[in-house]
Amino acid sequence: MKAVFGLAGLDRVQEIVYSATLEEPAPDVPALAQRLRLDVTEVRDALEVLLELRMVRRSHAEPERLVAVDPVVGLQNLLAREHEQLLARQQQISASQSMVLRMLADRNASVASAATEGVQRLEGIDAVQQRLERFSQEVEWSVETFMPGGAQSAAALEAARENDARVMARGVVIRTIGLDSVREHEGTLAYARWLTDRGGEFRTVAALPPRMVVVDRSSALVPIDPEDSRKGAMYLTEPGMVASLVALFEQVWDVATPFGSDRRPDSSGLSAQEKALLVLIAQGHTDESAASKLFISARTARRTMAGIMERLGARSRFEAGVKAAQLGWL
Repeated sequence: MKAVFGLAGLDRVQEIVYSATLEEPAPDVPALAQRLRLDVTEVRDALEVLLELRMVRRSHAEPERLVAVDPVVGLQNLLAREHEQLLARQQQISASQSMVLRMLADRNASVASAATEGVQRLEGIDAVQQRLERFSQEVEWSVETFMPGGAQSAAALEAARENDARVMARGVVIRTIGLDSVREHEGTLAYARWLTDRGGEFRTVAALPPRMVVVDRSSALVPIDPEDSRKGAMYLTEPGMVASLVALFEQVWDVATPFGSDRRPDSSGLSAQEKALLVLIAQGHTDESAASKLFISARTARRTMAGIMERLGARSRFEAGVKAAQLGWL
């Protein structure tokens, strides 16, 4: 009997209900539940599954009663059902494989054509995501990323984990640069810990250029519109353009602080974030607009600026900028 149950994939309650019905036809659901000391809902759900699997049926003499089908007949019914489902699944897989092969052929032709020009425009976020998924399959040794935008969404971080785990399993080196402000966001911090624990590298800076991804130092993605990533990205393979992006990444990487390190003040006594804020204020930005560029709150910007003014003995932001310039802080 257990062999039949195993092939049927029945759970414990379904096994009990089938065995009880095999021993004695069930007069009704409540009576059977009482006899088995089970919940009525559990028994009703189990009987619905058994009816669908044709392991129980309604009595011809008394339609309100349910009787068990002979185990041998029930097994034959199950095997026939499994065979039908297997054939249907094989047909679906075959059709899917054919479709994927056609899509890959079309896409490879498109990429090969675009590669001669070194630039391909990817319209919309879905096209960008598809390119990132291809990157995760094709990358051989390195991925280097700017991650601006401050705290990342849970969905974006989960997608990053999946892609990163896939490529790091093949020995690919991942280096990511985020903003200092992400050190205050637990979700992004958790991702940084996860990445570094698995051999990746994560650093932060006060301000970043627009988002970009460089793969194997031979291709890259940059946004079409840095202010709206939903518009899509440019896929670059032209060696000169990619080399420039690699050089930019290395410049930022050299001054970025590794994850887990403290943000140390420079010789002026300012941290990188304080210095970036002071520069923006000196350029005429308000606390709010400067905070937006650094992906910190306006309240944090005001508090930080107040601290800088106090250290400089300045009574206004303008005076703070003048004194900072005189001291060589800017």
